[in-house]
Amino acid sequence: MRLPDTLLDACRCDPRTPLSGDPERRCGLTHAEARTRLNALKPWLAEQQQLLWARRQEALLLWLQGPDCAGKDGSIRRVFGGLSPVGLNVHGFRQPSSAERAEGFLQRYRRCLPAPGHIAVFNRTPYEGVACDLFDGFIDASSLAGRLTQLAQFEDELATLGIRLLKIYLQISRTEQKARLRRRLLDPRKHWKLCAADLDAHRQFCTQNAHWAGILAASHRDAAPWYIVPANHKWLRDLLLASLLAREFERLDQHWPTPSLPFDLDTLERA
Repeated sequence: MRLPDTLLDACRCDPRTPLSGDPERRCGLTHAEARTRLNALKPWLAEQQQLLWARRQEALLLWLQGPDCAGKDGSIRRVFGGLSPVGLNVHGFRQPSSAERAEGFLQRYRRCLPAPGHIAVFNRTPYEGVACDLFDGFIDASSLAGRLTQLAQFEDELATLGIRLLKIYLQISRTEQKARLRRRLLDPRKHWKLCAADLDAHRQFCTQNAHWAGILAASHRDAAPWYIVPANHKWLRDLLLASLLAREFERLDQHWPTPSLPFDLDTLERA
């Protein structure tokens, strides 16, 4: 059902050249094949979520990052749409408020950590604190090293809490970003998604892309690796994301719990 390890490991970040891969690549798949694989994988993911909830031992946390129009919202809908809302929490993080900036850049993420048995998805990640906070002028470059250290410590802390972290960066090209912005402009149903900052971000795409490459290189560790998912093709993006999630479930090697029954069948029949 899921994609083989060779394709998933090919997405593992190379800190020497984090964003050198082609976001247009198809990994030898067709649109139809990818959709068939994803539809076949979804029931298995749903069962694994039930097992996670039943066992209440570990939690899964997905950090989803990428440029504007990379498809964070869409991939969440398509990959997690078949899971039970019980035990699934999706959190979107936009520009921090003045109160959030005053309390420390990690606090708003700490408040949303999943409890045992839960899956949490962060649409934008704590790494916004070393990217967008810099672009928006909330910090200067001298703060980056300290924040990266805090992020590494935070990730290590998650492991001690039994939270399995999956860090994914959705990579798109500047050309694809412009095409998606154009489609939003032409579709009145998508106008609500647009803001003036989108145009500024598109103009600065290459600069911001280079900055993110530096962040990915500095924060990719064996204990908390980044996966760079080619996202020009939405159907491939979704299948890669679902397959990476499936592999995390496989590593948990889950089995149904076997508690002592509070009553037996005979007792029920006599009730």
